[in-house]
Amino acid sequence: MKRNFFYTIDKVIYKDIESASYIAIIGWCYSKDDLPLTYSAKINNKEAAVDLIKSHRQDVFKEQHVELKSDLVGFRIKVDVDTDIVDSFELRVTDGHASEQILVLNKKKIDKIRNTTAIEYSMDSVAKDLDKNSIAVQGWVYSENGEPVQIDVLDENGKSLEYKKRSMPRPDLVRYHLVKAENKNCGFQVKFDGNPEKTYYLLFSTEKEQRKVEIEENNYTAFGLFKSYLTHMNAQSIHNAMNYLKQNGVKRFFERVKQGPNLVGYEYQNWFLKQRVKPEELARQSKEQFAYNPKLSIVVATFNTKEEYLKEMIDTVVNQSYSNWELCIADGSTTDAVEKYVKAHYALYGNKIKFKKLDQNYGISGNTNKALEMADGDYLAVYDHDDVLELDCFYEVVKALQEYRYDTLYTDEDKLNDKYKVFTEPNFKPDYSEDLLRSQNYITHIFFVNRHIYDEVGGYRSEYDGSQDYDYIFRCIEKANAVYHIPRVLYHWRMHPQSTAMDPESKLYCYTAGQRAIESHYNRIGLKDVKVELMPKPYYGFYHTTYSTEPNPLVSILIPNYNLKDTLKTCVDSLYNVNTYKNFEIVIVENNSTDKDIFEYYDKLQKEHDNVKVVTYQGEFNYSKINNFGMKYTKGDYVLLLNNDTEVIEPTAIAEMLGCCLRKEVGAVGAKLLYEDDTVQHAGVVVGFGGYAGHVFTDIDKDDPGILMRPRINCNYSAVTAACMMVKKSVFNEVNGFDEQFEVACNDVDLCLKFREKGYLIVYNAFALWHHYESKSRGYEDTPEKEARFEAEKKKFQTKWPEILKNGDPYYNRNWNINLAPFRFE
Repeated sequence: MKRNFFYTIDKVIYKDIESASYIAIIGWCYSKDDLPLTYSAKINNKEAAVDLIKSHRQDVFKEQHVELKSDLVGFRIKVDVDTDIVDSFELRVTDGHASEQILVLNKKKIDKIRNTTAIEYSMDSVAKDLDKNSIAVQGWVYSENGEPVQIDVLDENGKSLEYKKRSMPRPDLVRYHLVKAENKNCGFQVKFDGNPEKTYYLLFSTEKEQRKVEIEENNYTAFGLFKSYLTHMNAQSIHNAMNYLKQNGVKRFFERVKQGPNLVGYEYQNWFLKQRVKPEELARQSKEQFAYNPKLSIVVATFNTKEEYLKEMIDTVVNQSYSNWELCIADGSTTDAVEKYVKAHYALYGNKIKFKKLDQNYGISGNTNKALEMADGDYLAVYDHDDVLELDCFYEVVKALQEYRYDTLYTDEDKLNDKYKVFTEPNFKPDYSEDLLRSQNYITHIFFVNRHIYDEVGGYRSEYDGSQDYDYIFRCIEKANAVYHIPRVLYHWRMHPQSTAMDPESKLYCYTAGQRAIESHYNRIGLKDVKVELMPKPYYGFYHTTYSTEPNPLVSILIPNYNLKDTLKTCVDSLYNVNTYKNFEIVIVENNSTDKDIFEYYDKLQKEHDNVKVVTYQGEFNYSKINNFGMKYTKGDYVLLLNNDTEVIEPTAIAEMLGCCLRKEVGAVGAKLLYEDDTVQHAGVVVGFGGYAGHVFTDIDKDDPGILMRPRINCNYSAVTAACMMVKKSVFNEVNGFDEQFEVACNDVDLCLKFREKGYLIVYNAFALWHHYESKSRGYEDTPEKEARFEAEKKKFQTKWPEILKNGDPYYNRNWNINLAPFRFE
């Protein structure tokens, strides 16, 4: 029988509570003729209105082996139920020519899936700290009827425990129509003291209902799991999950979910396929005539390469829209299978594909060097034998070279999950970030190098096998006239059981080789007494550099203050009792305090410490003027601008910041600041959010790796907060200090941009850890007057810095949508 429609019903939900009664169906469908579809429903044989949300389902194409005009074939259908008894339900699809019933439920099936619970929840993570006897739970909870949900923590005897809670927005749940926009703050983080080996519960309560849930890492409701899983709409994983759930239960099901591909990958996959270059654009590119047409040499070392991978690798070179290229393959395989395949399938390309069967396997570096020796192009790039390129990769590289002959260029990349055939884990890279490269080989693929740079530095070095590309990138960049970043995903790193991308622990030697590559880089550029450490498991491939503070110069700590003796005392005590860098002075700028005890504290401080100075600024509050005034009284060449509501956590925090600031190319260094509950307050500032700038990684746990480990490693940003910022006084004076038109807001971002304008780096040091009890002295911008003042200063900022607001922050990839929350692409 000839089929008119192809479809799968992934999930059916019948929610029946006082405030809402509906049937929801999640699945996909397309017609054989690829015609537009409409859906209709009947409840008890009567027509019912259908609310349809379409979704992208690229996975269906791979599974069904079809080509359609659009991948928008997924659906989430909601049908409101307006009757007390549902005896039957029918869902029908039509394409204008044919019609088919794709779901039928009788009363027995409807009663079986009936759900009368209003509270829905998920525990996204449970962190148990054995050393501190503390437990942190992060997740979301909401009530279908819109009622607020109270959270309580109970011990195994049902006794309520004290806890700290932070509410967080969950725009993802709003995006998938699970909660309304006004209820977006349904995310939570709960932290409490408790023995991690004992049993505890979360009690979710509304006025009408309670749900008690055991706190354990794998404790999810089946419905909640399906919601999380189905929002990413991947048919293969959904089918597997449903079968696995039936056979193994919720715990085993969740374990499988964790072992499968990154869930965000499916959301990313849809985004990527929508912005991927289209065939008509590739055709246009192939006809474009550039003024400069360099020859690109793509070098590959093959070793027993799987035929499927070999074909995809070569095909994504020969089908490039830019045609002046050569592919140089050096084969160290133990058989002649690769050689036979290349000669049988690609002979017509002649000298554009150069192939050499090596007399032996020289290892990854040796084999790659053999391929590099074959190349005679103007630019060279190493290509892994099992990876995949985008077909506009070469075009984008050559287009960039029209404006300037950059010596080195790199692109964005992602991973291709070989098992599930989906693109996942995008690496949206910043423009060249010196400190990030010293913390992680974030450049990796694909990296193009001018021929003269390669001739000068040579190829791969076998003593760095495992991180030979990291060592090579450092050596090339050290000699380059510039490093250019192309913010497009043009390279796909294949994940399969033998690849480091799939199993980092499979090649631990790679990471010690990376450590040596960084150390070798420091030796070549003349940085002495530098310590490079591997980050602990599971953060393989990430590094912590501690720079020497020699000759241990005087650091002036500049603290504006108004009243609040206890707040200031907490800050100062930590500088003397926690901080281990001892060559410092404290300059306190007194500004219109009225409390008697603060002046008594000033006197006491200056009597007890000969390195404390209090100076008085008598004008109205103007943060910029106050710090410019106080700077005149500092003696050190390095000044730590510090809010009075801060406290040192990590004893080496000041030394960490000073070590970075001593580097000649650095203008300012920021710290990692935490709220009182140890969630992040500051881990870098990105320009552009809200027409101004915004902190990134706010509210995540202090140990959360965030996106690509950014909050946990040193890197560069366009700005950091002056709540805790170390500056070179010479650079501060070079830019004439703070711009005094910014009285309260925008001043620190403006200062950093002035540093950047002069060519200095801004460094975020993730290991300089402080508490910041934010805005205790002055309060928040929460009154109409303060909000108006902030908007006025923001307009001044927009007038002063239009280019970065127009072109984007160089340290924030443009694929992240600046109009959304940080590090979101849609």
